[in-house]
Amino acid sequence: MLGGVPIIGFLHTADVHVATFRTLLAGAAPDARGLHVVDAALLEDARAGADVGERVAARLRSLAADGADVIVCTCSTIGGLAETVDAGVPVLRVDRPMAEAAVAGGGRVAVVAALASTLAPTTALLRECAALAGVTVEIVEAPCLDAWALFESGDLDAYVRRVAGHVRTVAATADVVVLAQASMAPAADLVPDLPVLSSPRTAVARAVAVTPT
Repeated sequence: MLGGVPIIGFLHTADVHVATFRTLLAGAAPDARGLHVVDAALLEDARAGADVGERVAARLRSLAADGADVIVCTCSTIGGLAETVDAGVPVLRVDRPMAEAAVAGGGRVAVVAALASTLAPTTALLRECAALAGVTVEIVEAPCLDAWALFESGDLDAYVRRVAGHVRTVAATADVVVLAQASMAPAADLVPDLPVLSSPRTAVARAVAVTPT
């Protein structure tokens, strides 16, 4: 905290997330300050099977050194790894509050992801949250891998529409649909009639809640 102003750090792996989380933070805590670091290579290398642990730790500790009171890792692929880092301040993975909400009622949870590397961490988190809550869930992986090329090309509108269309087919056999990546969040707005959960808003709310006052 600097001069009484709470500071929330964000570790991103895509530039597009900066504007999203800046807007959410302004809405949730207008007096808070955001620190944003983007390192796309972390996701690229993690997808390739590289050990990015030391680099993730270095990024998180740098944010803490710059004054962050709490840090949100907005990448689901490396979020679990980020949570294990002792950065000197709380580190939150973007999808944990969403996962807790998804399993709260038990039942069948469908996981939609545009990256294969996100599926395993997300399903593991859902199982962990279900165990902690003492509920039974059936987790169904529902990848939408062809959407990622649209994201990488910068055609975000097409990306979101593709994800939303996939969600509509998946939701027919699920109690709740989880959007495994923060980039997918706008797709939920295209299917407001369906039980769809995304991660950015709840992650920011959790970060604000644990920030010292």
